[in-house]
Amino acid sequence: MSTEPRNAEDALARLAAVIESRLPSRGGDPDKSYVARLLQRGPDAFLKKIGEEATEVVMAAKDADHGGDRAKVVNEVADLWFHSMVALAHYGFSPADVVAELERREGTSGIEEKALRKAQDREASND
Repeated sequence: MSTEPRNAEDALARLAAVIESRLPSRGGDPDKSYVARLLQRGPDAFLKKIGEEATEVVMAAKDADHGGDRAKVVNEVADLWFHSMVALAHYGFSPADVVAELERREGTSGIEEKALRKAQDREASND
């Protein structure tokens, strides 16, 4: 076992590599892998899971606000991230792409970022 410190980006990269190895194009076996089975069912299956997990995050957070198990929030977010990573892999992206986007936004007000995106969307729809 390595004694080198691990960081979140490394952990996400390792998980992404496992998920990518389960892609149907890489020979993922739906009989042996949950990810391969989910991907075989197509986008509706993993997108539905993302919606379910997002709802479970909200429910866990609301419960935590009322004396419930706060650790459940972390567990549910982990499930949400996992299923989101399945979607990223399906669409040819990695966690590094998300990190790069967050870094691009760093130092920009969320209000400014949202206004910029709306303006870009309006511009694109006028083309």
